[in-house]
Amino acid sequence: MSTLYISHPCFLLHQTPAGHPERPDRMRVVERILEHERFAPLEREASPVATTEALMRAHPESYIRALEDASPTEGMIQLDADTTMSAGTLEAALRASGGAILAVDEVMSGKVANAFSAARPPGHHAERATAMGFCFFNHAAVAARHAQKTYGAERVAIVDWDVHHGNGTQDIFWSDPSVMYCSTHEMPLYPGTGAARETGEHNTIVNAPLRAGDGGQEFREVFEVAILPRIETFRPDLIIISAGFDAHVRDPLANLNLVEADFSWATAQLMDIADKSCSGRVVSLMEGGYDLEGLARSVAAHVMTLMRGA
Repeated sequence: MSTLYISHPCFLLHQTPAGHPERPDRMRVVERILEHERFAPLEREASPVATTEALMRAHPESYIRALEDASPTEGMIQLDADTTMSAGTLEAALRASGGAILAVDEVMSGKVANAFSAARPPGHHAERATAMGFCFFNHAAVAARHAQKTYGAERVAIVDWDVHHGNGTQDIFWSDPSVMYCSTHEMPLYPGTGAARETGEHNTIVNAPLRAGDGGQEFREVFEVAILPRIETFRPDLIIISAGFDAHVRDPLANLNLVEADFSWATAQLMDIADKSCSGRVVSLMEGGYDLEGLARSVAAHVMTLMRGA
């Protein structure tokens, strides 16, 4: 069994203003690092376009149509202070969700052991009907709903270690007992959500905030105390990772001090639970990470860990 890597050239065509941290170079460094010979065993597939039907499991049709209508044919438009659409944005966002769906297909059908989809724009800030924080569609939510609808997954766990809280994923699954959302993130920080007291209607939201300056020791502690036992008890049929790498010590957008070994450790911990609970089924979706060297090194460590478990 192998690890699947999913991506697409169109992710370079989502343009953002000069100086914007969510820039095409993020994809270039990920592609470059995964071209190294040690990643030769990876299966590789291109991200397809997500269907409207698949997106509608997480977003209302009116919201999808509004993004289609807003999509410019040239230049850029601002949806908010952080979130910009260019002529290439809509296809990139559709293929980012499509890559998440393909990852679920290949993992749930047993064709591969696990999968990593590298895409931009990211997704975890996208709420049901609001684009924000660089995000348009919530790829993790779309993937979870696809696993439930298509493969009968009764319980899906989404684990988000991006340095920013995934307010969109929390919003979508707040009242859903079949999806557990667990997040480590820096607080206070954008978008301002993610306090430990935010637990959802069925106690399936698990927030484990960290403070500015925290590093690997604190991250591993909250993972071991607050998150891993909850996922083990939940016994998911699939684990989805919202794999943001902006908690890296080099990242300019936040103040946590994680290193590559911390992401590798967290990956291995989740894979161990997946081995016990769901035949090793893990789907990882790239979220943030804005220092190019930190992103490349972290992705390499994360994917190497996935490959060791394949």
